Amino acid sequence: MSAVLPEVVDAWRTVAARRRFEGTIPLARMPRLADALADSQGECRYVLEFGRDELDVAYLELTLEAGLPLTCQRSLERFVFPVHVEQRLGLLRDERDEAGLPDGYEPVLLGADAALRPLDLVEDELILALPLVPVSPDAEAPATDVDARQSGETATPFAALAALKQNMLKPSKD
Repeated sequence: MSAVLPEVVDAWRTVAARRRFEGTIPLARMPRLADALADSQGECRYVLEFGRDELDVAYLELTLEAGLPLTCQRSLERFVFPVHVEQRLGLLRDERDEAGLPDGYEPVLLGADAALRPLDLVEDELILALPLVPVSPDAEAPATDVDARQSGETATPFAALAALKQNMLKPSKD
């Protein structure tokens, strides 16, 4: 077990050694993720386990937990979005091997040098976990047309156009 996540690992040696890395990474160390965050405060707790499964498929299992600071698109206020990711990545030498991966594995194609950047994989998984439109669970929903109709109002999106048309059809008093 190691608390220090190396910058680059040789994937095949790490799989053969069945290495496990565990620790925390500041969100500020992930520049691509930082573009989507309200700020870079916080950290991600990670566990990375390399090994081979019962079918002799080389894998990397990622378990990530983080609180990502996002900007709510309703209230425009900062909130913390909890993320928990468990992902198993199948390590491949050739694209043709992808068809042989068991269900539940995501493919990762390695180059000839088998160099793997664990921090990049952690950052990729956090980016994929981001919501398309961040909305705080505490933000109030905006009033809808259903709310207006229940309160007795009969406004429609075309009401303003109908009033304009009526004004245009009235004869002028010149």
